[in-house]
Amino acid sequence: MSALTPTLLIIHGAWHVPQSYEKLIVAFEARGYEVHCPRLPSTNQSRPPNADLYTDSKLVRSYASSLVRAGRTVVAIMHSYGGQVGSDALVGLGLESRAAQGLPGGVSHLVYLAAFALSEGISMMDIVKEFNHMDLIPLAFNFAEDDTCVSNDPKTLLVGPSTLDEEEVNRYLSTLVRWNGKGMYLPIKHAAWREIPVAYIHCTADMTVPFEYQKSFVEGMEKNGRPVQSFELATGHCPNLTATEGVVEAVNSFIKRYS
Repeated sequence: MSALTPTLLIIHGAWHVPQSYEKLIVAFEARGYEVHCPRLPSTNQSRPPNADLYTDSKLVRSYASSLVRAGRTVVAIMHSYGGQVGSDALVGLGLESRAAQGLPGGVSHLVYLAAFALSEGISMMDIVKEFNHMDLIPLAFNFAEDDTCVSNDPKTLLVGPSTLDEEEVNRYLSTLVRWNGKGMYLPIKHAAWREIPVAYIHCTADMTVPFEYQKSFVEGMEKNGRPVQSFELATGHCPNLTATEGVVEAVNSFIKRYS
């Protein structure tokens, strides 16, 4: 990769931690990328929880700001709930808007990876209600009294179908942690996709953020005037594990197209 190669910022999903993305990080680094994946405070496992969507957004904004102030061109790769965090956090940090102010660096692209890409004032649970799937929530997630939660069946609902050996899948599952489920109910305040070029990587066998949800997110952005370059992977909710090379190729393609 050249000196102009962008820095990648992975914004992880619910229940995940940076270790969950080790396979993807290694694959990107093998292609010459510098990769960052800060741990979101909502996964700190505090009981009762002391961090939520807005805490996560503040952390990611601070982290991304430090990169762009150093002159870095950043591509944000947002997985699942990370789409809410990145959308909320990265507004105003776009490469184009910073250049217009004579400032160096900026976020050049947003890549939503089976992620929530919503408008201001909308929460993840609003989408579940829109699709009349509220009855599935207790089947999918186990909420404690303090609102922290885990997936009831992460092997099926998160990893999904794969050709990976059981040892690799179990090693991945061991990285998952309890998360502050209030993040499902809190609306984002900003939508960075309105000002930064977007790609969406669909996971067609996803049982946590169904394909129909994913398509509705793209339709919503396009109706609001944001073109979206879409890719499809025939995998479940965690392509960082099950379709790693497909994710890398999609990101490479998007970056090359707009470079």
